[in-house]
This record gives sequence, C-alpha cells and structure tokens, in this order.
Amino acid sequence: MSKLVLGWLLPTEEREPLLGLMPPRYERVVAHHVTLKSGVRKDHPRPQEKEGAVVGIADDGKGVQALVIEIGGTTDRPDGSTYHITWSLGKGRKPVESNDVIRERGWTPLERRPIRLHPAIFDSTN
Repeated sequence: MSKLVLGWLLPTEEREPLLGLMPPRYERVVAHHVTLKSGVRKDHPRPQEKEGAVVGIADDGKGVQALVIEIGGTTDRPDGSTYHITWSLGKGRKPVESNDVIRERGWTPLERRPIRLHPAIFDSTN
C-alpha cells in the first residue's frame, strides 16, 4: 500500500537545468519532490508556497546525494528535519536515507538558486 505525501513536485522545466548544474553523483537519479508531510489523505490542503531555493548539498560519499531546499525563508521542516530533494542514490540506498545523511553529516552551502515548485499530493513510491 502506498503512502501519500504532501509537498512539492519539481517541475520538469526546473529539473533539467538543475541536473545540468548539479550532476547526479550516483546511478539512480531521483530529483522528484520536496516532502512537507507523509501519510496524508488525498483531500488534504496543498501548501501555499510555489517557490523555493536550492541552498545546499549533502552527500555521504556512499550513495546518497540530496539538495537542501529553502521554502518560506527556512530549510527547517515542521517535523524537525530539513527540506530537501533526494538527488541521486547508489545501489541499495533509499530516498528516506537523505534525512539521516543531512541530520548526521550536515550539508554544504551552495550559491542560492531560486526554483519554482508545484504544490501537490503524490504517491511516495516514485
């Protein structure tokens, strides 16, 4: 059974240029969404924000690469984790591990790059 996620999808017109600027390090390219909250119903209200900014990158050197995202002036998600886009994954690694990598290893600031985001509810099994 899939779990619905509330957050933002990364539009194709933002995704492709970002992939060119920040090439994925690992073989599985994800570059799909930013999570706000997991386990929502499909009628849950969407977030109001439609813009964000790439402000950093995290990479554990072992198969998890994520871009840190600022939304509404903060990188802090309401659940205590960090807004991010899982960028690429190595064999056997899972998107949820991006949270652990950011929490345990921190992230490296990048030059701020504004991006558009699409508020959405989506299936987490992308």
